[in-house]
Amino acid sequence: MAITNGPLLNSVPAPVQQALTSNYLDLNGSGGWAQQYVPDLMEKEAEVFGQRTISGFLAQVGAEESMTADQVIWSEQGRLHLSYKGDIDAENVVTIQSDMDGNGFTEGGISTHGIRLNDTVIVANANVTVKCLVTAISAGDVTVAPYDGVAIAALTTNSATTIMVYGSEYAKGTGYNAAAATTVESRGANEPDFKTFSNKPIILKDYYEVSGSDASRIGWVEVAAEDGQSGYLWYLKAEADTRARFNDYLEMAMIEGVKGSNTNAVDTFLGGVVAGNDELVGTEGLFAAIESRGNLTSGVTGVNAATDLAEFDAILAEFDKQGAIEENMMFVNRATSLAMDDMLASMNSYGAGGTSYGVFDNNENMALNLGFSGFRRGSYDFYKSDFKYLNDKGTRGGLIDTVNAIRGVIVPAGVSSVYDQQLGRNLKRPFLHVRYRASQMEDRKMKTWVTGSVGGQFTSDLDAMEMHYLSERCLIVQGANNFMLMK
Repeated sequence: MAITNGPLLNSVPAPVQQALTSNYLDLNGSGGWAQQYVPDLMEKEAEVFGQRTISGFLAQVGAEESMTADQVIWSEQGRLHLSYKGDIDAENVVTIQSDMDGNGFTEGGISTHGIRLNDTVIVANANVTVKCLVTAISAGDVTVAPYDGVAIAALTTNSATTIMVYGSEYAKGTGYNAAAATTVESRGANEPDFKTFSNKPIILKDYYEVSGSDASRIGWVEVAAEDGQSGYLWYLKAEADTRARFNDYLEMAMIEGVKGSNTNAVDTFLGGVVAGNDELVGTEGLFAAIESRGNLTSGVTGVNAATDLAEFDAILAEFDKQGAIEENMMFVNRATSLAMDDMLASMNSYGAGGTSYGVFDNNENMALNLGFSGFRRGSYDFYKSDFKYLNDKGTRGGLIDTVNAIRGVIVPAGVSSVYDQQLGRNLKRPFLHVRYRASQMEDRKMKTWVTGSVGGQFTSDLDAMEMHYLSERCLIVQGANNFMLMK
């Protein structure tokens, strides 16, 4: 039947549920009644960004441990074998410049290397490799005699020379002095080498505030928090977002933190309040620790599969030099993840034609798997995972700087042995772990409290409710030489 809009719309209601022309309500009519009185409210909040939090990386690869001091100090073992870099002159004298890791070492202006008289060494550079006997030592100058009787300088002189101790040789009846028969120990004993590192915790704070009037409002939009909880009050949603963002800051600060060096900026930075010392202290995060003490690579960029594989093999060669463990986890951005998938797919006999990646079995009912979550190369196992922090546009995925952009990080999956100077013994700990301040009276791992006069709290005359969040923590990166940062 045809329906004609009644001129008075809902002013002539029917006494019974009966479809008449006089009681028909046109919600789309020109009167705009629906827009004023019947709002169409969608009760479910649209999660247009998916999982928005990025925390969870450190929880997956590290551990957490309490601390009571203002600083964490730990020691790491040095290399066991003696190998150095230097240059050689025409007199078969090698001048020691640094150890194999490029670290210079002097004490009182005198080189403190461990090469001694009568050591047998390998002297090598780009042009020659010669096995020699150490015949004299003067500070950082080591005089060697080639076993083949040919002067090294007759072959080449080179500033990029390495010298490695592989044993020793003494004549009959001689002592350590290597001259006539004597028992005088003149060459000295080698002391074990170790390195000491430290880091300091930082204090992170944030808060959320809602006035008493707004707290009384009830919003009927159903919301979902990142931890799976849901609710209807709009101000609780905002507080949940603030808490989730602060939890992300706890992890982002441990990843991105750097130690401060500017001694003149504290007054401006802290609004004129000096916080105990006259410098920006900061803390060393994961990326900074790897850049200063670990390994960097610019390889595996997706140029082509063969090049990426060769560059990945160079990563393995560097891990071999560092004595890295066999199991590693890779957390990479999207572009690097796809480059690795293409690199691995090129190893498949069908990969060139694009017909099969990974395990496929030629089953027409099986979806084509174009990605890899793990693989083995050489003696190393790698487990690949996308790093949301590097992909999300709101975090590092939105940074403009492509020259210094971080594409991923390779983290060893295991534990390291470290000497704890507070406990006085060696301990097994994950390579990554977060230290937070805590004692019997105060736990600052994640501290929250409420102030104001709203919601049953009467701590002040403020007509609002304030939710406060605080944490004091730092990240310990042990054995950074086992890590690889992809830039």
